[in-house]
Formats: sequence, structure tokens, C-alpha cells
Amino acid sequence: MSDDVKHECAVAMVVLRRPPSATGDFGGTKLSLLLEKQHNRGQDGAGAVILSENPEPGTQPYWISKSASATPLVDVLGMLTKRTSFQTGLAGGISLDSQNPVNPVKKNDERIFLGHLRYATFGKNEVAFCHPFVHEASELEHTLFLAGNFNLTNAPKLFDDYRRKGEFPTSRADGYLLCEMIAHELAAGTDVSIASAISKALANADGAWTLCGATGDGWAFATRDPHGIRPGFYYVNDDVVAVASERPAIQAAFDVPPEAVKELPPGKALVVSPSGSVLMVGLSSTIHVNPRPCVFERIYFSRANDADIHRERKALGAALVPQILKTADVPMEDIFFSYIPNSARIAFHGLLEKLFSDVFLTGLSEGTPPNNPVKNLPRFGEIAVKDAKFRTFIADASARREFYKHVYDVTYGLVRPGRDTLVVLDDSIVRGNTMKNAILPMLDRLGPKRIVVASSAPPIRYPDCYGIDMSTLDELVAFRALVNLLGKDAETELRTCLPPVSPLDTCPSSLQSLYARFTDEQHCVEIARLLTPPGMKAEVKVVYQSIDALHAACPGSTGDWYFTGDYPTPGGRKVLVKALENYLEKKDERSY
Repeated sequence: MSDDVKHECAVAMVVLRRPPSATGDFGGTKLSLLLEKQHNRGQDGAGAVILSENPEPGTQPYWISKSASATPLVDVLGMLTKRTSFQTGLAGGISLDSQNPVNPVKKNDERIFLGHLRYATFGKNEVAFCHPFVHEASELEHTLFLAGNFNLTNAPKLFDDYRRKGEFPTSRADGYLLCEMIAHELAAGTDVSIASAISKALANADGAWTLCGATGDGWAFATRDPHGIRPGFYYVNDDVVAVASERPAIQAAFDVPPEAVKELPPGKALVVSPSGSVLMVGLSSTIHVNPRPCVFERIYFSRANDADIHRERKALGAALVPQILKTADVPMEDIFFSYIPNSARIAFHGLLEKLFSDVFLTGLSEGTPPNNPVKNLPRFGEIAVKDAKFRTFIADASARREFYKHVYDVTYGLVRPGRDTLVVLDDSIVRGNTMKNAILPMLDRLGPKRIVVASSAPPIRYPDCYGIDMSTLDELVAFRALVNLLGKDAETELRTCLPPVSPLDTCPSSLQSLYARFTDEQHCVEIARLLTPPGMKAEVKVVYQSIDALHAACPGSTGDWYFTGDYPTPGGRKVLVKALENYLEKKDERSY
């Protein structure tokens, strides 16, 4: 994705069902691998906690480390590797030195390992907001540890509800709040099961989550929201239970095939008892709820070394071929195909396979023998590479804009100036700022006659509130195109989409009807105009994936609300109304 979009976090948990047969730091090593293999999901903060199986009174029953520095995962893994005591290690403005008495670690007593990688889509980028969160109590069964990949649309309401129960929360961080809510239910009565506590605590929560946690007396759990919006996977054998946000992380850490790693069922809790028994418990909030997994996981966020995601991204690229060729409207010999950024590479492979397959089949229909060269084979190559070390530090605005054009290194000599149409594939176009200010000016220096920007995702027309940091409408280039298409009556038309009551009402917006007034071609033409920088010599055209092609390529992921406005929860619809209200009142603020 050419735009910088913050998104999702990653969870990782390892629970030993029996002491490991191998020597060394088995649990710590596996947790480190799970976190390292999911580093793509969060670079703003990291944390890990290790629970002792047989803690002694007078000692801290866990080891914890957190960091919000420039290299949080490096910090946490380093402290985890060097741990010599159950002590707190914090980085990012807080001393790494222990604030607790040093107690010798009994490695054979370590049983539950919980880790987290964070993207600061909500809350400050500070170590205090890093997971895992801890609720300490004098009773081990009421001591709780929690880490999650989640976003709540109604955190303020949950906060107020929690206060009305007579509690005094000391933070507004949503992770802290969830931890306290579950701990409150655990302590509410005798013999309360962890599954029952989770179900009661989350009964009124609106949003998306994959949560992992443990109690001080040795229970561990993992659960997903009823719609299965956020991803979660688990692996169980005789020795261990492992949970992670992505399947390949577990495969790599435990050297197992894809079929050994199962998807965590939406709306259920995987529970591991202190004795190592494994249960899958249904939660009461899952009745009559249809799964809506986020399709952006398939398009962009999850790593493509998951076999299913790899196939789906190739299918997304292949599905664009007819539209690309129609929009290019020149012979194949005058088209050069490429992609930008690197995350679009797998979809580009699918596009190439489809192109070569079509050319080969066309050659057969024209009588060309299969073992002879076919005319007009597609030309392709790597046209641009992002300079990972590039930093824009110049204060002068005009000079900074000039430097911004050089974020990517470009390959000269592949595109024939004045003749070729250059096709570049992107995962998705969200705001369009990087495309307009950096990518297109750079590509224009190659001298193409026309540039076709193809998106393997449909246009993003609506805000997201379940993990992706897209909460305002004005930042979306597809929405700005709609405003322009509506013309001078845009504000009046948009106001008709607001419900006749407060945005707290669940009445959905009718913004879909305004989008439906214009054809996909009209939208693409206006988006191309918005993306075209001043002084651009090449003609710019835009091609988007269709919703039908998206569903065909990713049949198991129907969470497409940012494309369609079809939100899975009432909170999503409230966020859309609030975002529209903020736009009309010219408020540049988060809509949840």
C-alpha cells in the first residue's frame, strides 16, 4: 500500500501443557519467534509477560517487560533473553532497571508466555499503553494478564458503565479497561469460570478483538469477537498450546504444516486449565451472529507466506487484467507492467500469470504452435524501489516537497518515452497523498505517454473503526471525489445522509445512495484527476477492483464495510454518522 496506514496489532501466547523435554529456554524462544514473525503488525510498542507455575508468597509471580522506544521489539526480546529474575523491565522513557526485589528465576516453573506488538491507532505512543496489561490482586485467581489485537467503538460507554459499578479506573486506555472489566467479573462471585467472566465483561462491547490472557493461578485463554473481524489462530499438541494473530508465525515457530494450525472460532474462547486440559467454550454473545472477517487482512495486512492469502492475492491481481487492458487501450507491445510498493508483488504475480496465459491461449487460437514464441509477450519489471533509509528532515516546505519525490528509487531505460503506457499495481489507494506527491511525479520522469494506476482493492469510501486507522472521511480520496462529483450541492446532499436524531442513534447513513448516483467510471475519472499532480506530463488513469471480483478472490472474508458501508455492528454505523457529522462541521477529529 503506497499510503502509510496504521493498523492492527499482534498477539502471541505459548502455554506449556507439561515441562519441555528439551533443555534451554523453550517457552521464551517460541514466544520470541512468534513475535518476530509478526513484527509487520506493530512497531510502536511491544511487551511480554511470563507467569510462574508455582510462585512463592512474598515474591512477584510473573516477569514483565515493555517498551515504546524506537526499537521496542528489540528491547523486549533482549530483556526476555537476558532475564535473570522475575522483575519488571520497561523501556521508552522508563528505566530498564528493576523496581522490584530480585528473585531467582526457576525456568522449570515458567508455564505461560504472553506477548504483544502494538500499533498506536488509539491512545498515546507511550509505554504505559503497551500490552500486556496487569490487574494485580492478593488472590492469584483474581490476578489477570491481558493482551489483544482490538479496537472498541464504544470504549467511553464501557468506561462509564464500569464506573457505575462502583469501580475507580485509573486509566482510560481501552486495553486497561478490558483487563479491569474481565478481572471484575472474575472477582464478582465464587467459582466464576474464565469463559463466563469473558462473556459477561464483553457482553456490551462493540468492536473487534482477538484477546489472549491468563490468570495468576494458571488459567490461560484466547478469544475472538463474534464476527471474527480480527484474525486469530492456534496450535495444540501434547506439550504446548500456541496462539497468534497469523498462521505462518505458528508454522515457523513450531515447524508444522498449515493444516496443523487452526483458526480460532469467532465468538468462542480457547481455554487451557492449570493442568493443561484444553477446552473450546462458546460465549453467550455469539448467538445469531454471522462471521465478517476483515478482508484487508487478505489484501494487505497479513503476511503473504500464508498459502491461502498468497493464492487470494494472486487472484486479486489476475481479476484486474480485463479492466487494465481496456483502460490502457493500446497494443500489448506498448504497455509496460510494474507494481508499487513491494507489498503488491504477490498480486502482480497473479496479474502476470493471467496476462501470459491469455497471450498463450490467444496464440493457440491463431494457430501458433505451443513451442514457438508468441508475439507481443507482456513486458514487465521492477520500476521503483522504496528507499527505506530515506528521511525528510529539511525544514523549508518547498525543498521538503522536492525531497519527498525521491522517497523511491526509479529504474530508467525500461519505459520507452513518449510511446509506452506504464501500468503500476498498488494494493490499495486510501488517501492518495504518496501517490500524488511522490510516486506519480517520479514515474512521470520516465516519460510514459500514459500511466494507469491499478488498485487490487476497491475504492475505500467509508471510515474504519475495527483496527485500521481510517476514522475520518476527508482523508479518503474516494470520498473527496464524491464531493466533487456532487458539485455545489454537495453539503446539502451530504446533510440528508445524517439521521434525524443524535449520532448516538443506530440509524445508518444513506451515503451509499449518493455513491450509487455515479458510475464506477465517473468515480475513477475524478479520482485520477485528484491524484494528478501539477505539471504532470503523462495522462493518469485509475482502475479499481470490483466488489464482486474481491469476493470471488477472497470468499472467506466478507468484512468489506470500508468499501460498501455495510458495517457488522451498530458501533460501525454510529462511527460513519459521526465521521460525516465531523466532516460537515469541519472537525478534524477521530470519529470514535
